Amino acid sequence: MPIGFRRKPTGQPGEWFYCIKHGKVEEGPECPAKDRLGPYASPEEAAHALEIADERNREWRNDPRWSDRPKGGAE
Repeated sequence: MPIGFRRKPTGQPGEWFYCIKHGKVEEGPECPAKDRLGPYASPEEAAHALEIADERNREWRNDPRWSDRPKGGAE
């Protein structure tokens, strides 16, 4: 990437995000997409982005459709 070049953040006003770099809720395109979780419907929902991500990760880890274990229960 050339010196001085910055990627433009993507997003729309009215969409809410949680910036993991700054630890804050933001509306629309403030920080780059690589640093954000979302979009969320409200600032309150965005404020809980880390908890939502943690819950989803637990669900996916325990979802048998995403398991790498061989069928039959052998590990």
